[in-house]
This record gives sequence, structure tokens and C-alpha cells, in this order.
Amino acid sequence: MRAIVQNGYGTADVLRMTEIEPPAIKADEVLVRVHAAGVDRGTWLLMTGQPYAVRLGLGLRGPRDRVAGMDVAGTVVEVGAAVTRFAVGDDVFGTARGSFAELAAARQNTLALKPATLSYEEAAVVAVSGVTALQALRDVGRVRAGQHVLVIGASGGVGTYAVQLAKAFGAEVTGVCSTEKVDLVRSLGSDHVIDYRTADFGTGGHRYDLILDIGGDSSLTRLRRALTPRGTLVIVGGSLDGKWLGLGRQARAVALSLFVRQRLTMVIAKQRHPDMGTLAELIGTGRVAPVVEATYPLADAPEAVRHVGAGKTRGKVAIRV
Repeated sequence: MRAIVQNGYGTADVLRMTEIEPPAIKADEVLVRVHAAGVDRGTWLLMTGQPYAVRLGLGLRGPRDRVAGMDVAGTVVEVGAAVTRFAVGDDVFGTARGSFAELAAARQNTLALKPATLSYEEAAVVAVSGVTALQALRDVGRVRAGQHVLVIGASGGVGTYAVQLAKAFGAEVTGVCSTEKVDLVRSLGSDHVIDYRTADFGTGGHRYDLILDIGGDSSLTRLRRALTPRGTLVIVGGSLDGKWLGLGRQARAVALSLFVRQRLTMVIAKQRHPDMGTLAELIGTGRVAPVVEATYPLADAPEAVRHVGAGKTRGKVAIRV
């Protein structure tokens, strides 16, 4: 089968398409014929091997799992002996092991049935970013109807889901983005939009019950000034320039939270099929919709990853297999 593989860490030049053997599945896994895959920021970070601490789990000189990609949408073609949730022929979406390929193995508890209203390309960009936004808001941020929520990085992969989910939960949402993306964030339902090139969310006098800082670099002091006295800050993603660990700001936030009334915390998302089901329901009712900026053929996957790594994406990028 065709697949995008990497033998070492580095730029998108380490990714190449080649022929490899199809993956073997375990008892609790299914084999998915991949119709589309999603590109997320994590894929780019794993390609670069940064922060360096991730190499302790992935492989010191190169990734043990050579096929890139996590987000997936496709059709089940084989099921493991212990699989009870899916059958051959089911259209599914979620996360898989090496989705930049014609076939990928996926655990049944990281998949859900694909909503009929979504194309494969749209479904392929839901799991990683959508689940992260859902858990950041609902589980860590404890969002409630009527709260004022600030989403910093509202136009990116996680941000576009966070704006829509916060609205679905009944919050009043303010999105922060660049000038050229204001129209996008407003179209997602954001009640207010702040162009960070012309305004500062920390100096307007408004205070927020919940702030999601997605891959930003604002200081904790600046973020705390924008929070209500008992508000919650959720930091999503690591530092953009954290080569060794990338979690210094998160660690400082959690430590400081022990001494102040505000909750300062972070999210480490986990792929769980109940959350995939929640997203599928919200998508099915029209309250949440994936935003796909561009679709690339499998052969151009390195260019797709390079584009996402540049940090200028409007929503998500998909790969058509």
C-alpha cells in the first residue's frame, strides 16, 4: 500500500511516499481503508521531534511508528476478534495509527460512525482538534451557560471548534485572531471578535469567566488580568518555541494556581469514543461544523504538513487518499 513515512526527525523533507506492507490489527482494533486524513499541529511536532522530551516515548533517532498521521475517516475492511462496536463496511472517523496511508489500524474506542452529513475530508479533521476543544471547555474549563468565554487562537484547528462548542454550551464567546481571519471567526458564531493586531484583550477592561489560550504566548500576568477573580484559564498546547519540554508556562500556571483564587490549568486531551459520539451528535444537529481550508492529495502530504506548521491555517487541512 502507499503511505507517507519518515525515518528521522526534521522538516517536511523527511516525509516521503513509498510502498509498505498493510498494518496488522490487534484484537481490539479495526483496519480502515482511509479515504481522508487530517493534518493537526501535533503531526508537525511529531515530525520535527520537538519538544525533545517526546523522543523518549517515540524513539530517540526516529519514530518507531514510521507512518505519519492520526486523524482519519474511511471504511472498515477488517475487524479484530474483540471488536464489538463496528462491522466491515461501516464508515467511521476518529484517530488511527498512521493515517497518511491507504490502510490504517485503529482502536475501536477512538472511532465513531461517520455522520452522513459530512464528507470524508470534513470527517477526517474532527477527532484531534474537536476532542481537544471539547475536553478543554467541558471537562477542564467546566463551561456553563451564560459565562463569558475568551478563545485566543480562535481561527485555528482547535479554536474553530472551541468557538462553536462554547456557543453550543450557551456561553457568550469572544474570539481573538488576526485581521484576515476576523470574518471566519465571526461566521462561526462568535459574539465578539478581537483583532490582536489592532486591540489587546487584556486592556479593554472586560473580564472573562473562562479563557482558552490555544498555542499562544501571552504571559500569565496578562491572562490573569483578563480573568474574573474566580475565573478559569485553560492552556491548550505547548509553547511554540519550547524545544526541550514546551510545558514551562503550563507548569508555572498549575503551581501558581495553588496560591490564587483563579484556576490556572492545562488540558492533555485523550481520544475517547463517548467524546467522538458527542461531537458526531453536535455535528449532526448543525451546531458544530468542521472548517476545511484546503485539501491535498496523499502525494502532497509533506506540503500539507509544512502549511500547517507555518501556523497560518484557517481551520483545518485535509489529505485525500
